[in-house]
Amino acid sequence: MPKPRKALVSLEATPYYHCVARCVRRAFLCGEDATSGSSFEHRRGWIRERLFQLSELFALDVCAYAILSNHYHLVLHVDREAAQGWNIAEVLHRWHALFSGNELTRRFERGETLFPAELRAVDTFAELWRARLADISWFMRCLNEEIARKANEEDNCTGRFWEGRFKSQALLDEKALAACLAYVDLNPVRAQMAQTPEASEFTSVQERAAAANLADHPNDIPSQPARLLPFAGNPREPIPRGLPFRLTDYLDLVDFTGRLIRKGKRGAIPEHLPSILQRLAIDPKQWGYLTTQFESPFKGLVGTEHRLKQACQQLGYRRTPGIGACRTLLA
Repeated sequence: MPKPRKALVSLEATPYYHCVARCVRRAFLCGEDATSGSSFEHRRGWIRERLFQLSELFALDVCAYAILSNHYHLVLHVDREAAQGWNIAEVLHRWHALFSGNELTRRFERGETLFPAELRAVDTFAELWRARLADISWFMRCLNEEIARKANEEDNCTGRFWEGRFKSQALLDEKALAACLAYVDLNPVRAQMAQTPEASEFTSVQERAAAANLADHPNDIPSQPARLLPFAGNPREPIPRGLPFRLTDYLDLVDFTGRLIRKGKRGAIPEHLPSILQRLAIDPKQWGYLTTQFESPFKGLVGTEHRLKQACQQLGYRRTPGIGACRTLLA
């Protein structure tokens, strides 16, 4: 039985989540529709623009993204500490950039004098909205509703645009995170939309590679794209906020993986393995499967057996879904 969203998201277990939204209609979300001859390429720009607009307002960071013809992938990081650090004025400012709020909160933001009971009501609204601004479901709602409205208006039609809400997977440890990042970034290569990761348009890996090519020290956080959560370094050393890998190691990993899954090269394991694979102790053959089939073998939680059991206990599960795949592929 499918789990409700609240049973899949536990920030105590992990702040990292893989989200996928798919278009329900035959007409493509983006790209060109061979049936009608219409081009919807410009919609990929809609999604990316809205994605980063929302990431500025929510307490969520974009770790990876890939926007394809009829679906898109995101890897998101929930920064609950950042949300807790906002004062009431900051919370209201962010919420009012998305929604109208109410008369009390608008009066508070304008600096008008409020009675004590009114101030208590504003505090209540602010705490509710603070939680929503650190919530993946609200983030995806704001993203998908905007795109659906614009697409329906452009197509001069009504009705459902997205296939349900969205799919999410909790990434419980470094192995799951690294595999999912590479899986997302290499989607256009597997779909034969691009020959190399750096040529994959509307992906995070293209942004990261472009910035790295221009930087003297690509692993330095200021040299990395400001709107993506940076690669901060080795987690076994004190590191600043960011992904627990070095950017150059990750790009090496993506290049290795792209060659591994290229047509005619499946199963041909090069002798040179990126250091990140060795550090994470992932078998390269299993890695090839992980980065081509990441959504298929796993349920809503992805991680090593120990982390999976730990997360299921925190979420109150009676069973441990997906433990066989996690035990085999992430041991």
